[in-house]
Amino acid sequence: MTTAGTYTPKPGAAPLPRMIAAQAALETRMLLRNGEQLLLTVVIPTLLLVLFSSVDIVDTGKGEAVDFLAPGVLALAVMSTAFTGQAIATGFERRYGVLKRLASSPLPRWALMTAKTASVLVTEVLQVVLLTVIAFALGWSPHGDAAAVLLLLVVGTAAFSGLGLLMAGTLKAEATLAAANLVFLLLLVGGGVIVPLEKFGSTGEQVLGLLPISALSDGLRDVLQHGAGMPWGDLGILAVWAVAGLAAAGKFFRWE
Repeated sequence: MTTAGTYTPKPGAAPLPRMIAAQAALETRMLLRNGEQLLLTVVIPTLLLVLFSSVDIVDTGKGEAVDFLAPGVLALAVMSTAFTGQAIATGFERRYGVLKRLASSPLPRWALMTAKTASVLVTEVLQVVLLTVIAFALGWSPHGDAAAVLLLLVVGTAAFSGLGLLMAGTLKAEATLAAANLVFLLLLVGGGVIVPLEKFGSTGEQVLGLLPISALSDGLRDVLQHGAGMPWGDLGILAVWAVAGLAAAGKFFRWE
């Protein structure tokens, strides 16, 4: 015999960690099902790594080309997911009113951004694993401290994520699509990913070295190719971009 109230409904929001985890899982599935996103996050970095490691197109200096290219392509993968992919996806969610509806749900706005960030990190883990396996197959011989690499990737993700959310939250969706892809192409060429920065001259090298993609590429290259310790200069540049980008996104992001 049951007592009264045993089956009484208990309405209310789920625990916050469970909501964030569920939203992060949804964001990750949506990201991996998107053909354009997969092109940016997986296909392009993989093709660049294989092509430029196998064919002598760009002078990458002494040593094996893959030793120079692998760190830059890892940096490109971070940018493609945290900046380009997130900016485009969030921009169109904002246009179609998805963000407005989610903002009115029990999930707090900061928790939604946390879930998006978690989705980006999960995707990046998959990218790094795939690109690392391919790089090893091409003869990559990495060196250095894994903790330094991890810190660079995390701070780089924060920098690109802030810039991506800033763009998505201030521009129209179509403008975000065009601008994000244009920035991706420009930084691919001039960010030290494939072409060494010294090819742009001393002034160009100094200016381009302040970009987040250049700082991440150079920092990863210092550790993985040259076996250096923590590249504090590059890490500092990334930290400045991360703080500035996330602060600006938090202040100027429009949900409608």
